[in-house]
Amino acid sequence: MRRLSPASRPRSSALFSAGAVRAVGSGPLSPVVLSVGLAVLASVEILVRAAGLRGNLALALLLALCTTLPVGFVLAPERGAPIRGAAAIALTTACVLALEPFRALTLAGAAAQLVTVHALGRAGTPLLSGVLVLPYVGLALAAAGDPADSTVRVVAVLVATLASAAAATGITRHVRTAAQAHSATERAFADTLLEHAARGERARIARELHDVVAHHISMIAVQAETARLTTQGLPADGATRLLAIGDTARAALTEMRRLLGVLREDADVGVTRRPQPGLRQLMELVDDSRDAAGTRTRLIVSGTVAPLDPGIEVTAYRIVQEALTNARRHAPGAAVDVELRYGTDDLELRVRDNGPGHPAHPTDPAAARDRVGHGLLGMHERAATVGGTLRTGPAPGGGFLVEARLPVRAEALA
Repeated sequence: MRRLSPASRPRSSALFSAGAVRAVGSGPLSPVVLSVGLAVLASVEILVRAAGLRGNLALALLLALCTTLPVGFVLAPERGAPIRGAAAIALTTACVLALEPFRALTLAGAAAQLVTVHALGRAGTPLLSGVLVLPYVGLALAAAGDPADSTVRVVAVLVATLASAAAATGITRHVRTAAQAHSATERAFADTLLEHAARGERARIARELHDVVAHHISMIAVQAETARLTTQGLPADGATRLLAIGDTARAALTEMRRLLGVLREDADVGVTRRPQPGLRQLMELVDDSRDAAGTRTRLIVSGTVAPLDPGIEVTAYRIVQEALTNARRHAPGAAVDVELRYGTDDLELRVRDNGPGHPAHPTDPAAARDRVGHGLLGMHERAATVGGTLRTGPAPGGGFLVEARLPVRAEALA
């Protein structure tokens, strides 16, 4: 039989195919070829020994076939266990009858008996494998007191000894294979538990870093930038120090986000992970907004388009995303223009709608928080985190305007 992987073997024949098939070869007709070959050899031996047989030649040839052909059923993995067991019993019965009283047991028949008990031992049926050896032990004991049956005694002892060795070898290999499979299963189970524990710990650390550390670092960057811009009479040295504090906080926040990405990589098993969005995804965002609102939404790009720092692109994307969400919420049906201007030092964003205007102005943080939630404040914080500025308010001629300016110079990026 051909070799089958554990996943493709029939479950009922896995034990037989694991041992017997490897013992006879890997060709697709190995059990049939083996049984037919042994039958031919046994028939030839019977014809050669025809003069010294007890009984007629036809009966001897029939016994030769019965002692060899069933081995094909024993080794065939597609046969059920009951059929293989019945074939093994039939083969042993024929061998015992051929040995006594007909003296027609051939070398091929004896070889088939050895292959049978070995295959049964490897298949995990040690009881049947051992039982099939007992008839030869009985023949040897029965012939011990009769000098005329010395040949039968010698052959019976020889077959019983070799069959016992073959059965023991098969059983040993089965036990060893089962032990290895059990050890491999235990190792895989232990590795799985360890991996799940590691993922859980990574997820816990990532949550704590995100909820506590990252938030506070963001607040440090925002407060340092706010203090630098709003403190009256601040010395130049103080402004420089506050700028350095903001830059250091933004750099730490960037590294923290990279660390969170590594920690969450294995923790979010089964979750579809996608790269952080950037400016290349703005067109898709605009299309989604147009489909959701059912109104005209345009994307206008000017300047030399170039890839920017991932932090800048994510911030720009999130600002536009929040601005479009606010436009759909507070100005349903209004047309929205999204303008993106690439400059040498700055990236300018403008999101303008022609609706009635926003219900709260960001210059009044308490009112903004009470009336519109954290959307506008969140956009201000995102811009400040990367060293940019953001302005929101009524647009000239009506509507509402969100305007952001984000630095793209290398020395200004966190």
